[in-house]
Parts: sequence; structure tokens; C-alpha cells
Amino acid sequence: MRNALALTGLAFLLALTPASAAERAPVLVELFTSEGCSSCPPADAYLGELAKRPGVIALSFHVDYWNRLGWADPFSSAEATTRQKGYAESLKQSYVYTPEMVIDGRVHEAGSRREKVEALLSAARANAVFPVGLTRKPNGDVEAELPAAGGATTDATVWLVLYDRSQTVAVKNGENGGRTITHANVVREIRRVGGWNGQAARLPLPINAAAARERGGAAVIVQAGSYGIVLGVGMLALDGPGA
Repeated sequence: MRNALALTGLAFLLALTPASAAERAPVLVELFTSEGCSSCPPADAYLGELAKRPGVIALSFHVDYWNRLGWADPFSSAEATTRQKGYAESLKQSYVYTPEMVIDGRVHEAGSRREKVEALLSAARANAVFPVGLTRKPNGDVEAELPAAGGATTDATVWLVLYDRSQTVAVKNGENGGRTITHANVVREIRRVGGWNGQAARLPLPINAAAARERGGAAVIVQAGSYGIVLGVGMLALDGPGA
């Protein structure tokens, strides 16, 4: 599996030329966190800062494996845990942990280590990641536009992520019992919406009027294999919480 992911990423890297600052998509930062983890609130706050920074798409994925320890995180999901474990395999980690930040699907670092994360963010600017255009039509339909990648043919996965811009929770029990925590760009749904073979494409996204009202934003992530390096990313504001 790891070798397959590496070959998939290599095939796309050979087809994608290094992006200039003007062409490159924002850096994607994915924080894997939990309200049951006492070391996570500083990373949650840091992600909130990154979410406001130009040139960064910051998303907060709440894992569910802390829920058995006294507090069930209301935003946790098995899908978030599955995504983190997928990264652990592709990045050759021996275990998963919180708070973990994954940058462009290439590297990971503890979300509490700001200097290390900032260095990785700076280095990420050299990566060839294309911007995914997200368009909301007058009838409410949302479409993703993916550019051609110079003849690459290896399949990649297109993920749709729906999130709330901001959520604040008074934690009652567990390691953070008595604390009030504010989260930014809280992922509420992760869905595979298709594949991509390197050809220019327009992909309708399953975001209906109800979903647009409930959620604060949508992001599309295109990555090699299922959890390999990020090839393209884009985001769009919707109408829901924090919009």
C-alpha cells in the first residue's frame, strides 16, 4: 500500500510543474484533535489563527478515539479517525496522536510546536499544488473545476469536506473538564465525490440548499491515492455557522 501511494504521488509530481506564488493553491493544514485531549486546546487556537491567514486552508478534524475517556467530543467522527489513520500509513507513522497537523498530505508535526509548523508551512510553498476552483451557481448548485495536469493518468481521489466556520463548547468532563474551547473550520462531513485522472474536469458537488444553510463552508481536496500527497485544494464560503 505504501509503495502504491508513493508511485501514485510520483506520477503526478512528474506531470505537475512547480507552481509560482501566484499559481499555487493555498497550503492545506489538517489538524487532528479532540476535546478530550488536554494538549489540544493550544493547537485548536493556533488553527484558528491559521484559518484567518491568507494562503492557508485550515481544517479541524475531530477524532473519536478519545471519547471513551470521560468526554464525547460532539464533533468527533469515525471518518476523521479513518482519515488520520490513512495519513499515518502513507507517512509511515508508527502511531496516531493528537494534536497532529498534516501539511499538504506530505509531512506531519505536533500542532503545539508552532516553530516547527511554521517552518513546514514556509517549505510547503515550493510544492506543486494547484488551486481547485469552486463555483456556486445562481440555482445554488456547486461545481469544482480541476485543471489538466500535463498528461498524468494515474487516478487520484477527490474529497468534499463540509465544515462549520466556528464552534464553541463548554467541556463538562474529561481532561478538559471546566474549559470552554473554540474551534475553527470544524469538519462535519467528509465524502469521496469522485476520482481524477489528470484531465481537465468539471465536477458537480453534492451540496444542496439545506447543506449550504447548515454548514459554513466547503473544501475540495484532490490527493494521490486516497491519503497521499495533496495535488489540489480549494474552498468556498457557504451560509451556515460562522459564515
